[in-house]
Amino acid sequence: MNRDEEAELVRRAKSEPEAFGILYEQYYGQIFGYVCRRVLIWEVAQDITSEVFIKAYQSIWRFRWTNISIAAWFYRIATNEVNLYFRQRKYVPDSLDDLIQRTGFDAPDLTSLEEEKARLETQLQQYQDFIAIQTKIKDLPVKYQEVITLRYFEQKSIGEISEILNKNEGTIKSLLSRGIGRLKNLL
Repeated sequence: MNRDEEAELVRRAKSEPEAFGILYEQYYGQIFGYVCRRVLIWEVAQDITSEVFIKAYQSIWRFRWTNISIAAWFYRIATNEVNLYFRQRKYVPDSLDDLIQRTGFDAPDLTSLEEEKARLETQLQQYQDFIAIQTKIKDLPVKYQEVITLRYFEQKSIGEISEILNKNEGTIKSLLSRGIGRLKNLL
């Protein structure tokens, strides 16, 4: 969907619930993925993501189109909701072990047992690396968690992160640099 189509859809969403439904379908997966990577608990991520879209729907009339994707607004709401969750919960870092045990992963059938073994070992190493990094990210202050997650897990540009967090691009670059430095020290 291009910017003009999105602008028209946002305009319609202010008075037509069906138009907001299209936005919901378009961006739910992205926002859920971001929230899930921040909180690491599947059910909590579902609840928070639902809350994000409820709040967005209730306040869509306030949204002003500035030629920036509405996704930035959804990410901003999601960031605020995740931060609220951590404040209310007296945040204690979790690991992805529980999430992986509950969901597992589906291994497709391969013709060769050696190929399957190599693939599973690689996948396991990737999960272990991800868990190690994710756990260390959770040890960082929230301001660094936000920018690192948005940049490297959500693949957002500096400009998009700036819009989502409502901070200058220079501040985002500085936070990324400092956050990565701290993360390297933790690893």
